[in-house]
Amino acid sequence: MTGAHPSTPPDPAFERAFREESGRALATVARIVGDLQLAEDAVQEAFVDAMRTWPGSGVPRNPGAWITTVARNRALDRIRRESQRDAKEFDSSRLAQPNGEGEEVWPVRDDQLRLVFTCCHPALSREAQVALTLRLVCGLTAAEIARAFLQTESTVTRRLTRAKSKIRDAAIPFRLPPEHLLPERVPQVLACIYLVFTEGYSATPSRAGEATRTSAGPSIRADLCEEAIRLGRLLTELMPDEPDAWALQALMLLQDSRRAERLDADGAARPLEEQDRSRWDRRRIEDGTRCLLAARRSTGSYLPQAIVAAAHARAETWEDTDWSVIAGAYERLFELTGSPVVAVNRAVAVGFRDGYERGLAVLDEIDGDPRLDRLVRPVRADLLRRAGRQEEAELAYLAALELPSNDAVERFLRRRLSEVRSARQR
Repeated sequence: MTGAHPSTPPDPAFERAFREESGRALATVARIVGDLQLAEDAVQEAFVDAMRTWPGSGVPRNPGAWITTVARNRALDRIRRESQRDAKEFDSSRLAQPNGEGEEVWPVRDDQLRLVFTCCHPALSREAQVALTLRLVCGLTAAEIARAFLQTESTVTRRLTRAKSKIRDAAIPFRLPPEHLLPERVPQVLACIYLVFTEGYSATPSRAGEATRTSAGPSIRADLCEEAIRLGRLLTELMPDEPDAWALQALMLLQDSRRAERLDADGAARPLEEQDRSRWDRRRIEDGTRCLLAARRSTGSYLPQAIVAAAHARAETWEDTDWSVIAGAYERLFELTGSPVVAVNRAVAVGFRDGYERGLAVLDEIDGDPRLDRLVRPVRADLLRRAGRQEEAELAYLAALELPSNDAVERFLRRRLSEVRSARQR
């Protein structure tokens, strides 16, 4: 059963229990037995037991405690059998049975935090960190991870197997980093969570293209957005004094609040100025705003990005957008990162704040990096269109369409090209 969990029955309570409790149970059982693979197998077996017994007896009042206790017992039973078979001495403390459902069995905060940091250990590749986090913390199957990232299930399974083998063979400890290493390890955890979100919020061109070729897949994957936000919520609960975690959560909630309006009926990207703001998720905006307040001490790059998202979310109309705040946030973000991508976004904000010709001038100051063409060409075309330079805008949109993009972006660019051509004819 390694690498997969049983298919869930129709009862939504079971599926909810698996999503919510599998990571907690795994973290606690791994802490008790000291073996990540054994803990994972035991939790899977516990859910098989649940599938057999819950339909008749009903979902327990505390399903997490039930799963964790059964999984703990399964793991210890296997240890006993292997110890007897191999005639080896075994640490009696690992076989000690705690009384009832006390702290030794019921998932505790530090157990989950250990699991998150183990999945995001710097010895593992970024791809392995993401796959392990989705598998072990979120409870996604290898098939679900493969589908989300448009990869084959066998590829994901091999990646998970190699990552768990590396944890075992390199004796990567199942514990929190030492206090002096914690600040440098937190960014890896945050980056892993944000990568999950960005893969859901906007597909990379190569993967979006593959989706288009195979199944006309959307450029928004709601399941990944939801999992990333769930991970972010978990991290803020586990590390309530970490302002960068709150900043990331604010950013994801505020961006995701617009999900329902990001694509039109034809699957084309819908720009902010055309979105129906009454369909934005007000609860997510409120939650994101609260997280933004908790992040005020953050000195990292997620805070200015969240400020940009909040400026858009708070504007009742497109015309109410505070471009001074947005431009200032991009200035700060550029100071932190020096990213040319940020420089492009800053040019857009300057264009709306100080005039489109000024925005074009700022865009021209960015060094010509061909890797930025996918971003620069559409931005230049849009600023030219808004500045009334329709002939140049048409050529810019044609240049943008020469580059690979996901289906939603291509549809949007073609629509804008048609609008520019119509304006020229008039």
